[in-house]
Amino acid sequence: MADFSLSVCVFCGARSGGDPVYAETAANLGRAIADQNWRLVYGAGDVGLMGTVARATQEAGGATFGVIPVHLLKQEVGKADLSTFVVTENMHERKKVMFMNCDAIVVLPGGAGSLDEFFEVLTWKQIGLHDKPIYLLSVNDYWAPLEALIDHVISEGFASEINKSFYKTVSSVEELTADILSVRA
Repeated sequence: MADFSLSVCVFCGARSGGDPVYAETAANLGRAIADQNWRLVYGAGDVGLMGTVARATQEAGGATFGVIPVHLLKQEVGKADLSTFVVTENMHERKKVMFMNCDAIVVLPGGAGSLDEFFEVLTWKQIGLHDKPIYLLSVNDYWAPLEALIDHVISEGFASEINKSFYKTVSSVEELTADILSVRA
């Protein structure tokens, strides 16, 4: 039996971004995951927000499950001291293993990779492949332009309004934690 109650997949940047609040939020999320007795599932890097959330989870005594493709071991500094460390052949397998080992998905600020991960799990939810909660953690309104793009896609007739119900935007770790707990109750 697992010694954690829930697995939270965190998609986030391999960079820390330009505003220190992004790293602060990643660290707060890592501590919250450990404090709630949840397990962090993430991309297994020790750089950027990825490294920050993992180190904070570990320092707070939380379980960690990292998945990294072999070609990124050096670039993302594969964090082999995790509770579970999985090396995959490619990015597609990485996303699949992360997804299969989580109960909820959180997207912190990030770049193209985080956007790819968000849209993949959003698409899977749209076509009925899962019903896991997806959260955009939009610290300082980081994801507001993404939400405007989704509104534009809907207004132009390329997606249904229901797509907006497939994810929830939260502005703080506290709001995220409270929502996950309410969904799980």
